[in-house]
Amino acid sequence: MVRSIENLKKRKMTGGRRIALRSRRAYERNRYAAETVPGADRRTKRRVRGSHLKVAVKTAEYANLVDPSTKKISKTKILKTLKNKASRDYERRGVITKGAIIETEQGPARITSRPGQDGAVNAVLEK
Repeated sequence: MVRSIENLKKRKMTGGRRIALRSRRAYERNRYAAETVPGADRRTKRRVRGSHLKVAVKTAEYANLVDPSTKKISKTKILKTLKNKASRDYERRGVITKGAIIETEQGPARITSRPGQDGAVNAVLEK
């Protein structure tokens, strides 16, 4: 997925083409979003800047759920995605992102982690 970088390939005032001064850097490349959905656990790794690895959750079966009243953490099964303010399309497709409301065995919960970036699905029980 190639996307133009600012000032790399701008046109002249006259409309003529300008030759880019340099090529695209590796950190300027784009990738498709992980778009985590409920299902059997599946993760992928990718190398990022500084020789580090990022783990992306492709499908998640369980979430680490925090109950704010008792301060207890439990591993609960994700049933489905209820709401997602990030995008109406994500809501329709059941994509899990930060801030999404999911249905768990203990009730509705709000996602607090970034599953496509962190490699974990953490949530807080909603009242």
